Amino acid sequence: QVRLVESGGGLVQAGGSLRLSCAASGSIFSIDDMAWYRQAPGKQRELVASITRGGSAHYIRSVEGRFTILRDNAKNTVDLHMSSLNFEDTATYYCNAGVVEYGSHGYTTDYWGQGTQVTVSS
Repeated sequence: QVRLVESGGGLVQAGGSLRLSCAASGSIFSIDDMAWYRQAPGKQRELVASITRGGSAHYIRSVEGRFTILRDNAKNTVDLHMSSLNFEDTATYYCNAGVVEYGSHGYTTDYWGQGTQVTVSS
């Protein structure tokens, strides 16, 4: 089994910055893509940013230039550095990882964190 634990959410004023962190632990052989999603009240969960094992990052247009996703393959962690936050960034943020577990014969399983709340006040 694999567990993803997020931290770093909170309340921040518009224009401020936050860093979200996610650590994966358990029976991990390797991790493929890692990503951050978010879900605002009444809206569908959306992909915010993703990063391959090789470090290639992708962002949705609304966060490009403001958010940076970074991962540490040795520590099985992924961070989301968020700056110039605005009200539309308010949401619960979820960490996601495609994990190859020991004994899985290379099969990738999707895991999710429990979510961390980010609230941006105007």
